[in-house]
Amino acid sequence: MRFLLLMVLAVCAGMNQSAATAQEFPSPKLVHLLKDKIDSDYERLDKLYKHLHAHPELALQEEKTAARLAQELRAAGLEVTEKVGGFGVVGLIQNGDGPVVMIRADMDGLPIIENTGLAYASTTRVRNEQGREVGVMHACGHDVNMTSLVGTARLLCGMKDQWRGTLLFIGQPAEETGAGARLMLQDGLFRRFPKPHFAFALHCDGRFPHGTVNFRSGQMQANVDSMDILVRGKGGHGAAPHTTIDPVVLAARIILDLQTLTSRERDPTDAAVVTVGSIQGGTKHNIIPDEVHLQLTIRTTNDKTRKEVLEGIVRIAKAAAQGARAADPIIKHDAGSYTPALVNEPELTQKTVALFRKTLGADKVIERPMSMGGEDFSQFVRAGVTGFYFHLGCVTPERFEESKKGGKPLPPTHSDGFYPVPEPTIKTGVLAMSLAVLDVLDHK
Repeated sequence: MRFLLLMVLAVCAGMNQSAATAQEFPSPKLVHLLKDKIDSDYERLDKLYKHLHAHPELALQEEKTAARLAQELRAAGLEVTEKVGGFGVVGLIQNGDGPVVMIRADMDGLPIIENTGLAYASTTRVRNEQGREVGVMHACGHDVNMTSLVGTARLLCGMKDQWRGTLLFIGQPAEETGAGARLMLQDGLFRRFPKPHFAFALHCDGRFPHGTVNFRSGQMQANVDSMDILVRGKGGHGAAPHTTIDPVVLAARIILDLQTLTSRERDPTDAAVVTVGSIQGGTKHNIIPDEVHLQLTIRTTNDKTRKEVLEGIVRIAKAAAQGARAADPIIKHDAGSYTPALVNEPELTQKTVALFRKTLGADKVIERPMSMGGEDFSQFVRAGVTGFYFHLGCVTPERFEESKKGGKPLPPTHSDGFYPVPEPTIKTGVLAMSLAVLDVLDHK
């Protein structure tokens, strides 16, 4: 009887020790090791970041960016496949039995002329799809995202004695157009490579100081649709408008009427956004053109509202044309470019956020409100992967505090003055992402 009691106590002690070990992740020793390795690798990451920042490429044109990312992942020890869904890059490392974990970074820049004054600012000029010359800039921080991806790959590939499982490092094209994740999936991303159990992604946020992360559990971002409306009129001389059907006036009417979709047709608690981001029409002061081209972005938070708003846009545009005795507008809605709402899986979110609070400090981990922005990382989640997406603060604490006190406002992403502070932002990104991944892998 005494022997049996001792055996039970020994088993219980072992279970308690295992539970304590599990609760200790990450140990202070491991965190210290990760930080030391990140510090020693930073000079190389800094060079990579500044190269990527100075040489951005537009969506679906990321040939040189993808080649550089593939080069870096190979050097880290991964098996690399290029041109997955366009210029998509997949780096694979298998290290025994365990979970499959995907880490994704987006690669494309934006058609913006950079105005930051940085020594490594982009001076790139290219022709866009319409043949117009545009500047190109990493105005959304995808250069930080890629550098953090490479830093995480280098760190984890150098620590294979610490974990078991399979890692997929993804360089994704065309996030800004909402096409890249869909193209990679259509090209067999989850058939040609192991399908992940978990997926992580990070992104810069210029509204918070570096060293912080922010998150949201559940739905984080909105559905995104794009629509083109060709308003058709009847051109003529600007001095004789009565002989024409003026598409400029008709386009203006449509634009104003579209605002009633959100202000008068929707419950104010059911958020939706209809924005006309581009108006193109006419060539000269005194010529009434034949047509005007409108480009719209539409944001909704649920499928029912999405259907009603999209139908409402068509209804309003056709009604305005009928009222002006004009031909029906030509309306194009590419359903293939639809980006579904991004939803963070609550259990994984809770687990990872607790880890961040423990290692970065509770004051450095901030819960954010729902955003009407879009992110096609959601396509991977929709394909059946448990996902968590979070943001990195990237401005100096001084700039952050100044803006809070009514001083100079912080340049938002997608603006010509946006730039992150590289070193602390990238170091936080590599540390946070590495810990998140290690937490779901099997530990040796």
